[in-house]
Amino acid sequence: MIDMTESDVRAALREVIDPELGVNIVDLGLVYAVEVADAEVRITMTMTTPACPLRDYISDLVESTIKSRLAEIHRVTGDVVDDPPWSEEMMCGEARRQLG
Repeated sequence: MIDMTESDVRAALREVIDPELGVNIVDLGLVYAVEVADAEVRITMTMTTPACPLRDYISDLVESTIKSRLAEIHRVTGDVVDDPPWSEEMMCGEARRQLG
């Protein structure tokens, strides 16, 4: 049995930096949900804009970061959604200060 939590996954995802904004995707508020079951993780996230040209790149980074930081995880599923749309209010205070 894997003893992995949502917090562990979110901590690993803080290493995934939005290349345009220079802030990690968790603090930006792009990660909506994390589900951990056994050795599988499902991440529901969005992009800052629906037509984000980096969608596939960031999705690939999410998967590779989870697999490299959390060796117990064997499968990562990423769902990129456009609803609800991202807004600046979703960022944590530190991200707002960085971009301010």
